Amino acid sequence: MPPTERIDCWIPPACAGMRLDQALAALLPTYSRSRLQQWLKDGQLRVDGVVRRPRDPVAGGETVSGDLEFEIETTALPQAIPLVVLYEDDDLLVIDKPAGLVAHPAAGNRDGTLVNALLYRAPELAALPRAGLVHRLDKDTSGLLVVARSPRAYTALVAQMQARAIAREYLAVVNGVPVAGGTVDAPVGRHPVDRQRMAVTAGGKPAVTHYRVRRRFRAHALLRVKLETGRTHQIRVHMAHIRFPLLGDPVYGGRPRIPPNAASACIAAIQGFRRQALHAERLAFLHPITGEGLEWRAEIPADLADLLTALGEDADHRHE
Repeated sequence: MPPTERIDCWIPPACAGMRLDQALAALLPTYSRSRLQQWLKDGQLRVDGVVRRPRDPVAGGETVSGDLEFEIETTALPQAIPLVVLYEDDDLLVIDKPAGLVAHPAAGNRDGTLVNALLYRAPELAALPRAGLVHRLDKDTSGLLVVARSPRAYTALVAQMQARAIAREYLAVVNGVPVAGGTVDAPVGRHPVDRQRMAVTAGGKPAVTHYRVRRRFRAHALLRVKLETGRTHQIRVHMAHIRFPLLGDPVYGGRPRIPPNAASACIAAIQGFRRQALHAERLAFLHPITGEGLEWRAEIPADLADLLTALGEDADHRHE
């Protein structure tokens, strides 16, 4: 049987005069308007216990309730791919994603993705948008992701994300040495020429990235980065925009910087790091059902730890 979820919501007076489906779309943004319309037509959603048409106007003050059946949202197949799960209950999963794992099936990556792995571990995710993924990490970015396991948890976590109430902090190694931390407040959208890239552009969506310097090396720096918004490639684009691109970034990074007279081990570490040096280290939010404050930190992966060791040894050696 398809999974079901109990919905109970109250239509506020501010919605008076709106179509019923329009009001519900505003109150329940996780669900598409077409899906809400179908639930109303099927009688799965009732207004004060009565079946109403999607186009009927609301007066405000009504109660809408029902036990909703969810259809399969994804055609991806479950696959037994190992996952590092830091937390799991009936409503959510917290995953430590390795670099190299694609989030969603797409052209060129039809399987072997995080979604395939999640569906194997929790088959009920097939009924949720994006298999419950509330946010994403690029293929070659490592670190923490939260996954909703129930419709109500998905709705609540998406609302927290939209309210900027989910704290996401990253570690990033950049080319260049910033004098101090700062904030990048610049809209991010599709590159006007290369549609495979993102860019700071006047027509983009608002994007805000905060960063501070955690350690300086001779030609690089380790930054702690905090996202206020979550646009595609946001950290990578913003850091390149202020001329401190991520080390190893194949799209926005440019040529790697080599410290003057660096030892061969340091040069090899820099040139051999072939992904963006970005790790989602900290994740914090309120549990979508209990309201409990939750927080996790993910250990720095081995490849990034080795890079930081090489940069640190180079800096220490030159300061001797």
